[in-house]
Amino acid sequence: MPRKLLTFIMTAAVGGLPILCASGSEGGAAFSSEIRPLMEKYCIDCHDDGPKPKGDVNLDQFHQMSDLWRDPKLWERVLVQLRDRVMPPAKKNQPADAERAQLADWVGATLANPDVSSIPRDPGAHVVHRLNALEYNNTMRDLLGVETHPADQFPPDSGGGGGFDNNAGTLFIPPILLEKYLSAAADVIAAAKPEMLFAARPGAPLDDRAAAKASIAQFTTRAFRRPATDEEITRLFAFYEKAQAGGDDSEAALRLAFRAVLVSPHFLFRVEQERENQPEPYRIGDYELASRLSYFLWSSIPDDALFRDAATGKLHDPVTLDAQVRRMLADPKARTFAQNFASQWLRTKELHTTVEPAKEKFPNFTPELREACYREPVEFFHAMLRDNRPLTDLLDADYTFLNEPLARLYGVPGVTGPEMRRVVLKDHNRGGVLGMAAVLTLSSYPQRTSPVLRGKWVMEEILGTPPPPPPPLVNTQQIGSDRLKDGLTFRQRLEQHREDPKCAGCHARMDPLGFGLENFDAIGAWRGMVSDRPIDAAGKMVTGETFTGPAELKALLLTRKDEFTRTLTEKMLAYALGRGIEPCDWIAVRQIATATASDGYSLQRLVLEVARSFPFQYRRPPEQKNVVLSKP
Repeated sequence: MPRKLLTFIMTAAVGGLPILCASGSEGGAAFSSEIRPLMEKYCIDCHDDGPKPKGDVNLDQFHQMSDLWRDPKLWERVLVQLRDRVMPPAKKNQPADAERAQLADWVGATLANPDVSSIPRDPGAHVVHRLNALEYNNTMRDLLGVETHPADQFPPDSGGGGGFDNNAGTLFIPPILLEKYLSAAADVIAAAKPEMLFAARPGAPLDDRAAAKASIAQFTTRAFRRPATDEEITRLFAFYEKAQAGGDDSEAALRLAFRAVLVSPHFLFRVEQERENQPEPYRIGDYELASRLSYFLWSSIPDDALFRDAATGKLHDPVTLDAQVRRMLADPKARTFAQNFASQWLRTKELHTTVEPAKEKFPNFTPELREACYREPVEFFHAMLRDNRPLTDLLDADYTFLNEPLARLYGVPGVTGPEMRRVVLKDHNRGGVLGMAAVLTLSSYPQRTSPVLRGKWVMEEILGTPPPPPPPLVNTQQIGSDRLKDGLTFRQRLEQHREDPKCAGCHARMDPLGFGLENFDAIGAWRGMVSDRPIDAAGKMVTGETFTGPAELKALLLTRKDEFTRTLTEKMLAYALGRGIEPCDWIAVRQIATATASDGYSLQRLVLEVARSFPFQYRRPPEQKNVVLSKP
């Protein structure tokens, strides 16, 4: 089976196909006697263990059922491609319908019923996490009561695994950043409110030195996000003593010690304790869990309530953890999570960087409209979190958040002023992220729409089935503009382009999804005509389903809400962990998504399950490297 088929089958496995095979020894026997022969007949020819297997996918390495767990994400993709009949390619020998169903059912059932007792548990790699710019600013705000945003002057953070800028593996420290840290520490300590610094004042029973030491201990504990040790307090107190010996008064000497705290690795990094001589993955401590929660949901330090539960050792208790997560989501600081996660998952953050519609063609795309486009998905996601709405609202909803410029673009009357507010939608084409101008603009070219870009966006961000890159030397904009050319519409030229066998496999999956959104122009306004011809917004999926227009496309995507739930789960888990998703995380992804679906696809339940998950609450022992679940 070619790589694309394998990739397709795996993604479909995540999609909730009927469970016809059991895991364990029975499944193993079925693999040896029934599944492996099918693979040899239709797949291994192209995907063998030779030097250049097609698509770099080697299926020949899977000799027994347990081998699947070395790369379950690959099998998800294979399942999707098998289900959608993308693989084997049309010119290759095709399995009978019964054989295709048998292979798909086996993959789906195996992935849906992992034998966790036989799979080594691995919480994944852990890289010490430097505070990114947003986390640094928010931490300074909550630690010192300042709104100076010192990290705005730092070198920009780069995106990493999962597409988020909190990826620990990409948060390096260039030399210039060290200088910025020193300067920022001095500035924020000078601007800090005294009550945030001086926890203890001299007076009975405390003299100057005792009060200073108490203030250092409390400040350091909050800054380090766990109780400061006696050794740390002693070292920091030495700064106080040295400053006083040089003639500084007590307050100035304390400020020097506080500056030392703010350039300590224990402040700049989210340091977690490594436990030596630990052969198995271990649960992190309560203070470490408090930090993971607070930076996941607030991009900032734990507050007093989290610290109290951590201090009493209660935070790992499921009831306490559940209550804390719900409390944190109800806090105004959770808007940071909505903004940071949603704008990077949906890629609408690009509206502030690379997205620039042609001014001569779209003069109404003003700075005010751009900002409203950016804010709509953020306000929408924040409301979903606050109101505990189902994830399916992201695919289709009868409400959104608009202000006057955005309402004018959408043709919604009665909305005035610059404030974003909840608006009930009467147009079924508009609700959900696919009807939002931010998404429609970033998935267009500056001059025109692109069914290819929009279809690719849906495959990547909604269905979690990204297509491979285009073949070398292919001009991705060669189809041209919306205008008639050689008597052909843009859609007709695109369909002609799809007749090329090198392009057909991917475009047959992408283009129909994009055609369904063609009634939206390149900045998201509704249109019925283009080049004096009616818009053709009909699409036909490779699996045979047909639809016309955004409303019917969204209805089709809702039938794949389990795939969408797993896609969103992967994104959120990557964001929460601060790293890309690894093969060892797949079982956690599946468990989180299944639990979320069982609770009506609740968004709060998704967040809760991420916080409860094994990779979020555990760490590898120091000596454990990447775990190979099984050998070929």
